[in-house]
Amino acid sequence: MNRENKFSELASTAYAEVLDRSQFMDFGIKALWHETPRLAGPAFTVQLVSGDNLMLHAAIHEAPAGSVIVVDAVDSEFAVAGGNVCAVAKRRGILGFVIDGVIRDIGEIKELEFPVFARGVVPVPGKKEIVARLNKPIKCGGASVTAGDIVIADADGVIVLPLEKADSYHEIAEARVKKDESISISAWEIEHREKIMKAIQS
Repeated sequence: MNRENKFSELASTAYAEVLDRSQFMDFGIKALWHETPRLAGPAFTVQLVSGDNLMLHAAIHEAPAGSVIVVDAVDSEFAVAGGNVCAVAKRRGILGFVIDGVIRDIGEIKELEFPVFARGVVPVPGKKEIVARLNKPIKCGGASVTAGDIVIADADGVIVLPLEKADSYHEIAEARVKKDESISISAWEIEHREKIMKAIQS
């Protein structure tokens, strides 16, 4: 199994007690079509300016296969991508988008089965005028993202694992999941009740 694929094994909730809250994007960034599969891979970052999406359109040709394009669109007034952009991204092996902003053509994107996590859908596209460098550190949904950081997005939310700690975070989260899976719901209920009663009575 390659390094990126192992991160797709665990839900974002597995990291709840491992990461700082600042490494979780805010809840407004969510899957835009029903049954969107879990998205996990190294970030290719894009910083846009308000109303302009040029560099995201450039990124789909620059990002390597197996990456997740992560975008700070600044606002949610204009769509930064649509069906054709997602189709080309998928053809080039890009795993999906995480966008602090909005897109359009959601019907086409759903048919493509291309994972997009964003704030919503707006039909009006932005301009393509402002040139900027790609793969610079950005903020997306309140979380800091640097190129290469592992981004995991699913139905419960979007998280960022700093590249240098990603493997160790995964090991800790995996151990927690295995421990939880070894306990029956009945045993969990007993332990949970004792813990809650103790907290209430203290």
